[in-house]
Amino acid sequence: MMRTVVIVARILLGLVFLVFGLNGLLHFMPNPPEPLPAVAFFGALAQTGYMFALIFGPQVIGGALLVLGVAVPFALVILAPVIVNIVAFHVFLSPALLPMAIVVAAIEAILAWHYRAAFAPLFGAASRP
Repeated sequence: MMRTVVIVARILLGLVFLVFGLNGLLHFMPNPPEPLPAVAFFGALAQTGYMFALIFGPQVIGGALLVLGVAVPFALVILAPVIVNIVAFHVFLSPALLPMAIVVAAIEAILAWHYRAAFAPLFGAASRP
């Protein structure tokens, strides 16, 4: 049962980031109307010329890895800071989709817990060169 839950969660999270990451790069789906602070934020990101690739590229890579089931702990590490930013964005700039952001964060947490053995060396007391 747990194995099925993990597979479904992994594929669901992977599809979310693969589809929305590709949309961020290729713009094939319309974006919902956003509050003015969110519009200003995205406008500033667009003006840099590189931030969209820096934001959406890791989403595509992490999402693809999750969908394929390849290097899942690495994909979770790639997506963790993205998810923190998504939650913060919805808390401070666009609260309408905050529930969806919380669901995405919860799925990430469930998967991270399942793969916690892969992360254990990161939190070990001993440091090796």
